[in-house]
Amino acid sequence: MRIFLTILLALLCSACEQSGDSPAHRPLTKELIVVTHNGPNTYYVDGENQNAGFEYDLVQMFMKDLGPEYSAKFLVVGNISQVIPTLVKGQAHFAAADLSITKLRQHLVKFSVPYQNTQQKVIYNESQSKPPKTVSDLIGKRIAVPAGTSYAERLREMKERAPALQWEELKRASADELMEQVADGSLDFTVADSHLANMLKNYYPNLADGMSVGKPEQVAWAFPKRGQAWIYQRANAFIEKIKKDGRLRNLVDRYYGHSERLNPMDVTNFLVRTRNVLPQYVGLFKQAQELTGLDWRLLAGVSYQESHWDRFNTSPTNVRGMMMLTEDTADRLGVTDRLDARQSILGGARYIVMLKDMLPERIPEPDRTWLALAAYNIGFAHLEDARILTKRLKLNPDSWADVKKTLPLLNRAEHYSTLKYGYASGGAPVVFVESIRTYHKILERYEPKHQPVLPDFNLVNAGMTTGIAPYQPVP
Repeated sequence: MRIFLTILLALLCSACEQSGDSPAHRPLTKELIVVTHNGPNTYYVDGENQNAGFEYDLVQMFMKDLGPEYSAKFLVVGNISQVIPTLVKGQAHFAAADLSITKLRQHLVKFSVPYQNTQQKVIYNESQSKPPKTVSDLIGKRIAVPAGTSYAERLREMKERAPALQWEELKRASADELMEQVADGSLDFTVADSHLANMLKNYYPNLADGMSVGKPEQVAWAFPKRGQAWIYQRANAFIEKIKKDGRLRNLVDRYYGHSERLNPMDVTNFLVRTRNVLPQYVGLFKQAQELTGLDWRLLAGVSYQESHWDRFNTSPTNVRGMMMLTEDTADRLGVTDRLDARQSILGGARYIVMLKDMLPERIPEPDRTWLALAAYNIGFAHLEDARILTKRLKLNPDSWADVKKTLPLLNRAEHYSTLKYGYASGGAPVVFVESIRTYHKILERYEPKHQPVLPDFNLVNAGMTTGIAPYQPVP
């Protein structure tokens, strides 16, 4: 291990000699170059054709904290193995690339205050393999990890105890690509961080976690050891601040808060019905998007959670149809037949918009949508009780990450007895919203975004085209 470390450090140092004109060593600049790589939790283009990713959003928050004159320019390298060499060469001011802090990497760069915890896991296909519990279960199997990652570093540590352990380190493969290969059976095992694995298991329900690899790790930004000290200091201060004020918690929830809600059977059934049932209703969901501006894939997720796309679905309390509207809500929306798929979908979409409009204007997206969906499930009055309780507990009533902590408390007498609308089963809307978030993410991955071909409609006059009367806001 020491010989390997010495050789690696020598190669990197010889290949990465600092240039006096490198970004990390130039005079103070207000455009910071950030090296990253494409991935579902780093940097990608989302279904709205906008840049997204946990790391991307975190960097943008940092730029805002620095001031309006600062901006970030992302240098996207081919894979994670190129991130630290690019940084050490002085081609970027820092790296925001989902990097775990490891001893080997600490020889090359300095890390910021950590902002996330993770645990490496062996990922396997539970329909083809038994769960690996010890190193001996990995010997003789087809194993691959991306080159230059902490996964490879941990496997080398395991090999010191089990010399027969073998694996491939692939330069052009990402962790999510290798997880997909495990899912399709072309690879026995790979290793991935728990937060990434939890996200991707919702796309590949036959994937599961096996044994842990190494000890829990922390994720942080990386900086050149001889870079501009002020950036490093400001980054550390920024991370500490967002840990305290709740912004980091909100961002983590946005990307990972829903990732452990569904079991594999839920995901499998959903994927089957997206092929067998969804196609007959896609046109209606897209029409609803054109009339309301809500992503059709979100509406499809709501409808699946409510009725599994069964237009005849009826609950014991007489909630009915594709969007499971109550009789009172249907009357308010002018829906005359709740079992008519078109009326139900268009009515439900308009009801979500109505609930969003009732929330304070200061609440940003996506929290605004998640809170509106919670109200769709539990009622706006109980949502407001939960938001009041959230504020009492010194949390943020405009943040879904905080409100979903207090919603389940509405069934406790010590809390509901002090609130205007009393008892409610507050755990249900949390499961409701988190499930929809997962279904929406799955549909974003597999279904294309809809580009409306019809002109925008004023919702107040939408009844002229939809056959549904305009809604009346709740007093």
